[in-house]
Amino acid sequence: MEKEKILEALRKVRDPRTGQDIVSSSMLQEVNIDGRRVNCTLAVPSLQTPGKAEINFACVGAIAEVYPDADVNVHFIVRTPASQQTISPTPQIKNILAIASGKGGVGKSTIAVNLALSLQKLGARVGLMDADLYGPSIPTMLNLVGQRPKVQEIHGQMKMVPLLAYGMPTISIGNIIEPEQAVVLRGPRLAAIIKQFFHDVLWNELDFLVVDLPPGTGDIQLTLVQTVPVTGAIIVTTPQEVAVADATKAMNMFLLPQINVPILGIVENMAWFTPAELPQNKYYIFGQGGGKKLAKASRSVLLGQIPLVQSIRESGDTGKPIALDEAHPVAKAFMEVAQNTLRQVAIRNEMLEPTRIVSLKE
Repeated sequence: MEKEKILEALRKVRDPRTGQDIVSSSMLQEVNIDGRRVNCTLAVPSLQTPGKAEINFACVGAIAEVYPDADVNVHFIVRTPASQQTISPTPQIKNILAIASGKGGVGKSTIAVNLALSLQKLGARVGLMDADLYGPSIPTMLNLVGQRPKVQEIHGQMKMVPLLAYGMPTISIGNIIEPEQAVVLRGPRLAAIIKQFFHDVLWNELDFLVVDLPPGTGDIQLTLVQTVPVTGAIIVTTPQEVAVADATKAMNMFLLPQINVPILGIVENMAWFTPAELPQNKYYIFGQGGGKKLAKASRSVLLGQIPLVQSIRESGDTGKPIALDEAHPVAKAFMEVAQNTLRQVAIRNEMLEPTRIVSLKE
């Protein structure tokens, strides 16, 4: 019996945590062949993990299709608490990017959507999570209002299938509740929804998951860093001093020693106003220099400046983001932000250790 054929057969068995096959999701730890006997070792969070019996039978059946006479034994081992601290619940996602701001109204969701689509245009596999539970605007910006994610059963566990917008998987509470329904939730429920978006959503293999956070430094931000290892944060600000002061607080939260999430860079939105009939004119109605000031304070870089243009608002309202219009100058500005983001992520991953899941004491 050939180990490679057995591994290929086991790729048909899916990890109920991630929806990915047990080989690529690292659930399968070891395969040993001894004559006709095949011993498989699978790692689970606890021995009471739901669906163990179904996974066992699925492994036996998959190997039997290739080697009918094989005597298959499946062993389950429990990950130690220490190892669980470093293992993401979404191992199929290479990089998680937090899009954050200190205050509302700076266009953070617009940046998140257009950055995600621009990264996708550069060839990356990208997903988008709307973690702004109080004000979910992603369904409107991606023309997904009224659509509901489907549910799929994997080894006895129900998983949500992300909606697709322009080929990009996305999840938002705005697609789960009614569009006009107010979200009235306290901290524990907010945390539970964010965890569900990672544990119970069938994310494919992604190079980037862009997470659109609410403004500020509250429960959702803390839950994010306590649930998954965040590769880095991108801070969105507008040029004026009031916005920069609030963005500095958001930046400093990620840089706290007990959180320690790197700042990948700053995006300065509404950097200047340009009327459509005078595309060469720039009017700095919110002032100048806020993005550079914040980049210097965070010891990162200015990823790009996005002008205040009417067509950005129009494209967001109609559900066709401006980044899709390759001929538009603003689409080129977002492409520059995406290219700089790719470079900063590569530098961060080469120079720094992988981010760990944060353990905070109350």
